[in-house]
This record gives sequence, structure tokens and C-alpha cells, in this order.
Amino acid sequence: MSEASNQRKYPKVGAKSTGSIPPSELIEVVEAAARAGAEVVMDAVNKPRNVAYKGLADLVTDTDKMSEIAILEVIKKNFADHLILGEEGGIAGDTSSDYLWCVDPLDGTTNFAHCYPSFAVSVGVLFQGNPAAATVVEFVGGPMCWNTRTYTATAGGGAFCNGQKIHPSKTDKVEQSLLVTGFGCEHDDAWNTNFELFKEFTSISRGVRRLGGAAVDMCHVALGVTEGYWEYRLKPWDIAAAV
Repeated sequence: MSEASNQRKYPKVGAKSTGSIPPSELIEVVEAAARAGAEVVMDAVNKPRNVAYKGLADLVTDTDKMSEIAILEVIKKNFADHLILGEEGGIAGDTSSDYLWCVDPLDGTTNFAHCYPSFAVSVGVLFQGNPAAATVVEFVGGPMCWNTRTYTATAGGGAFCNGQKIHPSKTDKVEQSLLVTGFGCEHDDAWNTNFELFKEFTSISRGVRRLGGAAVDMCHVALGVTEGYWEYRLKPWDIAAAV
């Protein structure tokens, strides 16, 4: 984490003299926050997990909570009056702020719990309801060879992976496409509908993958390794950083 990102204080949002915060300043803090969470996850990735349940199949680990604490610490040091929505901690900060941070401290918790290499730390910030800057740190490799790749983006500035500009696939035909989807924890009508779509798209495309992390799935579309993604019942923190 850079010293500047950890210590800098920005003016109060909405003050007449400031207006919106430059994307270059926002992305610096977004990256620092995501890296702080990723450091927590990397430290825990080869250690035993303490797993609990938020629902029938909705897992949470101590690492989810510790990662969110680390992320929020960076955000609050830099933007104390911004509004924050975290998957584990809910709403915090000034509800009148023009800025909303959406934090998923561990996207793909079930994969993390099983050491399956498809999970990430996801931090996105919106300005007046529109995506402004985002970072997703994806964990790749697997046991004994974990590594990360970092996706960043700013509004109007394009998307990058490990500092290199990335572009989506140019394929525009379903029959030539590799698709990806996800199934939530609620086994409801939307869940059943998605199974029907899964079968339909499997029959007309090159295949449909189900990796288990919404932010990771969307970043793979941005990277151009898959052509499309869909899923039901997503929450703001699932997608804010990868939209």
C-alpha cells in the first residue's frame, strides 16, 4: 500500500470549492483499499478456514470480515464522509454523500473455503449513482502457487489488467462464444429460470462456465476470454467494481 494513499486526506465531498474528485485520485485510493484486502486474503489463503453460514448455502469466513475491515480503514482515512456499502458490515458513513463505495471483501467465498482458484477482492466507487473507479484483485493459481492479477478502471478511462489496457472479445455470434453464469444461494423461481437458460445457451454456444464469483466472471468478459455473462439476484457489491 502506498504511503500517499494511506495518509492523504481529501476535501469534503460536496464542498463548493471541490466538486467531483479527479479519477486519478479516486483510483489511487480504490487500488490501495483493494490491495489492503487482498493482503489479508493472501495471508490466509493457505491456512485453515473458520467457516460460518449466513444462510443455507451462503458462507462467510473470518477472512471476509478481516478483509473488509482493512479495506474500510483505507477508505475512511482518505474519504471519511463518503458512504460505504460493505457485504459484511452494511451501510456506514454519510448518507448524503455523492459518493458510494461498494465493497465485496471476498467475492467467491465458497471457492476460497475450498481453495478453488476463482475468488477476488472487489472495490468500486460510484459518483451520483454512476461508476467512477474500481479495482478487482483476482486470485489465480491454486494451492502452493497462489498469485493475483489486478483489474482497474475509471469512468471514461478504459480498463486495465496489471497495468495493460484490455478489451472485450470482438465475437458477436453466440455460436462462437464462450459464456459464463452463476447461481445464487436462493433456490427460487429465478434460480430455476437460470437453469433453463443454462441449458439453452449450452446448446447454442461453445459452452457455459460457472466459476462462482460475479466480479471475476465480469472481469473475464472485460479481458476478452469469455464473450458474455449473466446472473440473477446479484447485490450491488457483487457487480459495482466490474460493471
